[in-house]
Amino acid sequence: MRIVRLANFVTAHSGGLRTALRNLGEGYQRAGHEAVLIVPGRERSDKMTSQGRVITLPSAPLPRTGGYRVMTGRRELTQLLEDLEPDRLEVSDRTSLRWTGGWARQRGVGSMMVSHESLAGLLGVWGVPKRDALADKFNLRTAEFFDQIICTTSFAAAEFRRLGVPNLTEVPLGVDLDGFHPSRWDESIRERYARPGELLIAFASRLSGQKRPELAVDTIAALRNDKVPAVLAVAGDGVRRAALAYRAARLPVRFTGHLADRAAVAGLLASADVVLAPGPVETFGMTALEALACGTPVVVNETSALPEVVGEAGVAVPGTPEAFAAGVRGLMERPEQERRAAARARAENFGWPQAVDGFLRAHGALPEVALAGRKRPTTVLRPAVPRPAGPTLG
Repeated sequence: MRIVRLANFVTAHSGGLRTALRNLGEGYQRAGHEAVLIVPGRERSDKMTSQGRVITLPSAPLPRTGGYRVMTGRRELTQLLEDLEPDRLEVSDRTSLRWTGGWARQRGVGSMMVSHESLAGLLGVWGVPKRDALADKFNLRTAEFFDQIICTTSFAAAEFRRLGVPNLTEVPLGVDLDGFHPSRWDESIRERYARPGELLIAFASRLSGQKRPELAVDTIAALRNDKVPAVLAVAGDGVRRAALAYRAARLPVRFTGHLADRAAVAGLLASADVVLAPGPVETFGMTALEALACGTPVVVNETSALPEVVGEAGVAVPGTPEAFAAGVRGLMERPEQERRAAARARAENFGWPQAVDGFLRAHGALPEVALAGRKRPTTVLRPAVPRPAGPTLG
């Protein structure tokens, strides 16, 4: 099959989405399919890569978004889709690219929308009134445009499930278990950010409001107030960088900027004692899973999807500095070998081969599905972990 994928809000600095697109594309290629990815960018390009053909369309930047661009030229994109003649369409943008589901239906092309965020959650972060009613209306329309709605966690699926959407499938994403590994621990990295006897905390994410990077900084302040010798390494860049630097002026916080080298990211995550994931509306949390793969436990926001991803390998707490600081202290009370082994074991439930198979099954592109002529995939089961009712440790 020729699987054409569309994604907006992708930049050189976007982490989770870019990682997911690359790994899925590479998996499609290995399975014998032809993967084509269309993304916005500064200049037009058309390249063959490990994830298949990648086409970049010149697109205008969105102000105050840290470099995000959006493909808005319908005529140009429609012509490109007509020329590509896809067998399947996979869209990673439920807003500005929703119309492509209608294009696919008119031409008998199977379509899939991958929900990478909670719309109700985002509207809440932005302070939009009556967010649930607005999200419900929008999500119903989205489900009508596409043959399949794919969510990566039950948290992400909840806003569709409560509407009784019939074309909903859950498929967890994966993690590079070889690239992100406990063997990436590096004493020189620890020495770069922490002195002997200090607790090295890491935060690796885009520095935007929805990721709550200020909560990571404030957690260090809370730990230092409690006489815990904690330091913070912030890996990432974005519109909140200057404000965060001002906020952390009197704290032991180091900003690495965006780390383009995945090995450098793995080294930091593996060498840290604890990783923080304070985002309140994360629907999967790629960085948290990468930290677990490196053998490093994670403190996560209990309102996100991350409690079901990290399971007992992390701590889910309310989104306050005091709660996150308590979560860090609780994790450090566990024997180091035990907490690191639990983190790695949890990550091993989420390999990319399983994720690729789940997406291909949803596309009807696995041999047994294609031969059976199924129009709709069976739900892919994810590791079942109940969401905690409140702050939990282990």
